[in-house]
Amino acid sequence: MDDVVIVGAGPTGLWLAGELRLGGATVTVLESRTERDPHSKALTIHPRTIEVLDSRGVAAAFLAEGVRIPSGHFGGLPDRMDFAVLDTPHPYTLALPQARTEELLEIRARDLGATVRRGCRVTGLTGDGVELATGEVVAARYVAGCDGVRSTVRAAAGIDFPGTEAGTWGWLGDVVLDAPPERSAASIAGPHGAVMAVPLGGGVTRLVGSDPSCDGPGWPGELTLDELRATVRRIAGTDFGMRDPVWLSRFGNATRQAAEYRRGRVLLAGDAAHQHFPAGGVGMNVGIQDAHNLGWKLAAVVTGRAGEDLLDTYHQERHPVGAILLEHTRAQTALMTGWTPEGQALRAVLSRLIATVPEMSRQLAERLSGLDVTYPSGRRVPDLSFPDGTTLFQRLRTGEHVRTEVGLVRPDGHLG
Repeated sequence: MDDVVIVGAGPTGLWLAGELRLGGATVTVLESRTERDPHSKALTIHPRTIEVLDSRGVAAAFLAEGVRIPSGHFGGLPDRMDFAVLDTPHPYTLALPQARTEELLEIRARDLGATVRRGCRVTGLTGDGVELATGEVVAARYVAGCDGVRSTVRAAAGIDFPGTEAGTWGWLGDVVLDAPPERSAASIAGPHGAVMAVPLGGGVTRLVGSDPSCDGPGWPGELTLDELRATVRRIAGTDFGMRDPVWLSRFGNATRQAAEYRRGRVLLAGDAAHQHFPAGGVGMNVGIQDAHNLGWKLAAVVTGRAGEDLLDTYHQERHPVGAILLEHTRAQTALMTGWTPEGQALRAVLSRLIATVPEMSRQLAERLSGLDVTYPSGRRVPDLSFPDGTTLFQRLRTGEHVRTEVGLVRPDGHLG
């Protein structure tokens, strides 16, 4: 019997697996897909997540491959937030396809001794683990549901997932452009909709956006290339010569949060715990940060270094973070879908404030980047320098507490 079985081999589950192994727990990750999904929902790694990677000594590979972007947008507003003002050694986001992020995180988890099993569809919980579609029971003391918004683990545990249904739909297309925008990354918004163009490499560009025709309840149907071409032409005045789609998809603004992040021996993290419109590209980042908070605690409990009540602090600390996440993504969604003259005026006013009120821009940047998260037990600690030439992030790489001049720093980089 393992200490923990993790359901879901996305970024959240894989980071949790590595953290558990770092803390001495035995862990098996179960993934229903037989192969890694080649289509990358997420492209953005935010500053706090880069700090998390740095504090475990694995940031170098991400920094070597990702494209550094020194600013960020709030709700697709034209004036961007300057990340240079942030108190971090990584004042930028990294553009890196999720498929590659998952590959790097799986390498780390396996190197640390985690077992990753693919083609294993979990159908429910048992008294001592989870049951697969084949009838096999995988035994474990704890179960971590990192299996997305349609979480089997959450449903089997009877944890409520209250919220609102989708009323706005976005779309994306990974396509080849014969006449791409002059700038490597472009954003166009107006009363007819909004579209961003992001190069993915290999001659493929992601076009992502929304438009008024997508508003309303009910699934609008599968996206076609002809529909995407017509929509982008209506918004941008050109379809950029799009052809040869690699992936076409839609996504909605359904917004939900698990009522409990822990129920007994079942814990939830990532999209299994919170669902929202992908405004600002924060979803994957918050999931990894959930796992970073949970990993050291669950490892300490299963190895006998801490009492089980430590697990209660996971919900106490991360549930409020998820609630704020939902609030901010809802606000950004309202701005991104402000098609009316009033909505366009609101966008213009807030965009000018971001450009002219540094404190407002900084606070929004801290929220988007994940650097402003504070728990009841203590705040995030920046990368302190020590007299021997080492830094806090270097000392945290063992996954143990670190004593500093500002207090005892937990393995996740917060005071406590």
